[in-house]
Amino acid sequence: MDSDLSGPQKFHVRPTPRVGGVPVLAGLLAALIMGWLRIGEDVALFVALLLAGLPVFLAGLVEDLTKRVRPLYRLIFAFASAGLAAWWGGAILSSLGVPRVDTVLAAVPALAVLLTIFAVGGVCHATNIIDGYNGLMGGVAIAILAALAYVSFAVGDMPLLVIAVSMVGALFGFLLWNFPKGLIFAGDAGAYLVGFLLAEISVLLVGRHPGVVSPWFPMLLMIYPVFETLFSIYRRKKRQAAAGLPDSMHFHQMVYKRLVRWMVGSREAKYLVRRNSLTAPYLWGVALFSIMPAVLFWRVQWLLQLCCVLFILLYLWLYRRIVQFRSPRWLVLHRREDVSSGESVKP
Repeated sequence: MDSDLSGPQKFHVRPTPRVGGVPVLAGLLAALIMGWLRIGEDVALFVALLLAGLPVFLAGLVEDLTKRVRPLYRLIFAFASAGLAAWWGGAILSSLGVPRVDTVLAAVPALAVLLTIFAVGGVCHATNIIDGYNGLMGGVAIAILAALAYVSFAVGDMPLLVIAVSMVGALFGFLLWNFPKGLIFAGDAGAYLVGFLLAEISVLLVGRHPGVVSPWFPMLLMIYPVFETLFSIYRRKKRQAAAGLPDSMHFHQMVYKRLVRWMVGSREAKYLVRRNSLTAPYLWGVALFSIMPAVLFWRVQWLLQLCCVLFILLYLWLYRRIVQFRSPRWLVLHRREDVSSGESVKP
């Protein structure tokens, strides 16, 4: 149980188990066994990725149980998992879609491995950052996985398709308990495992189909959590705060505070839980602004790059408007309690 109800990144109202990563992994193992026994699918890649993901999963699980694993150590374990995936599964990002950089990566394979390890570790951390409200991380991850599954099917990559669809199933099972009532949290183990597999499927999809799947396809797919992380680092450095220090200024937290005005001031658990769960759909919508064009233009590199720029501009514009209390009125959800009648009313 997570009984710590205070802190800048705590928005639950009752002690809640934060070991959701365990049933997510169990769901993936069930899918792996089913694929092996029932349909005879080649599961060697699936096995390699799950084994490679154990270091970062276990580091997250120890943090969930003890709260004594520093973010730096979890990031190091994410790098270790990425290194194992590169070794066992051949998950190496040898192209970024930038001609001169690609030439260097082709000439220096070790640099490509280091770049892959850094990118995978970054996505693990980014996925953990957006795991702040009921259904947020799980919903965004399912949308990204659906896009990865679609492109895997389009290029005929059945092993990656099986892994992506298995993850969708495991996360749907998790979301049944996590959204909307928040009966269980993914925890660091769940968020880091999901982030690791999202990154590895992306790296493999690009690496196994060079010249077909643009490296900017997974970049656009995951630009919301990735840019959220980069912007958070920039924001904290600008305030001369430690880059890894928790705060309450993430985009999803600003949405919760400034847009979801549901029974603000009430301390009743049912209203607090409802307000928490109403935050995730806002961010699902934000993520779809990158996921939908990524699915449409997964082959067209210049359009993917343009959409990345447009998403960043949209993010910065909306974040600035929210922080300055100038949010578009149609985005604000109002609901307050009528003191005289004791009933809630929507203005």
